[in-house]
Amino acid sequence: MTMRHALVVRGGWEGHSPVEATELFIPFLRENGFEVRVEESNAVYADPDLMARTDLIVQSVTMSEISGEALTGLRTAVENGTGLAGWHGGIADSYRNSSDYLQLIGGQFATHPAKHPDERAGGEADNFLDYTVELTELGRAHEILAGLDDFTLHTEQYWVLADDLNDVLATTTHPVQPYHPWHRPITSPAVWTREWGRGRIFVATPGHSPDVLRDANVRTIIERGMLWASRTESA
Repeated sequence: MTMRHALVVRGGWEGHSPVEATELFIPFLRENGFEVRVEESNAVYADPDLMARTDLIVQSVTMSEISGEALTGLRTAVENGTGLAGWHGGIADSYRNSSDYLQLIGGQFATHPAKHPDERAGGEADNFLDYTVELTELGRAHEILAGLDDFTLHTEQYWVLADDLNDVLATTTHPVQPYHPWHRPITSPAVWTREWGRGRIFVATPGHSPDVLRDANVRTIIERGMLWASRTESA
C-alpha cells in the first residue's frame, strides 16, 4: 500500500475534547495506510509545501480564528485535491468570522435547542436531547452510509445553516415546542459531502464528546467519510 499523508489539526474550545476526540481516529488512519502528522494550530495551513503533500486534513478546531494566509492555504489545498473531513463544531463551528471558510465548508452551526426550561440544571446536559439522524435517499445509496439505517442519539442536536452545493446524506429535524419561538419543524443537514475544485469535503454534525464519537453509527460514518474525502479504499 502506498503511504498517504494525513494532517490532523486540532485545538480551539476544549469543551469538544479535540485531543481525545482526534486520538480516537488516528489508529484507524494508520491502519489504512496514512502517515499521520498532528498539529495543534491551524497556522500549518499556510505551509504550501506541506499542504501539497497532504492527502487528507482532519480538523477538530472549534470557535477559533484563522489567519488570511492559513485560510488561503486551506482553500487552495482542497481546491487542488486534498480531502477535508471533520465532525461537530470542529469543522462546522470553527471560524465564525470567516465567510470564506463558511463557503468552503457549506454549513455553519447556528444553535442546539435546549430542553424545557424546567428541566435545565445549568450544565451542558441542558442541550442534550434524544433525536434521530435520518438517512436521505442519496445517503442510503452512498458508500459512506451503505448498510446503515436511521439511528437515534442523546446529545446536542445541531441546527445548521447550509447551502445546496452540499450533497446531504442524512438530516435531523427539530420539532416544534411550545417553549421555542419557531412555528414549524426545521430540518438540518446532519451528514453531508461537498465537492470543491478537485477536493472532497465531508462533515458530520454528531460528535460533541468522545462518547458520541464511539457510537457505532457515528464512528462508522466518520471513518468512511475520511476515506471518501481522501479517495482511499478501506484496508
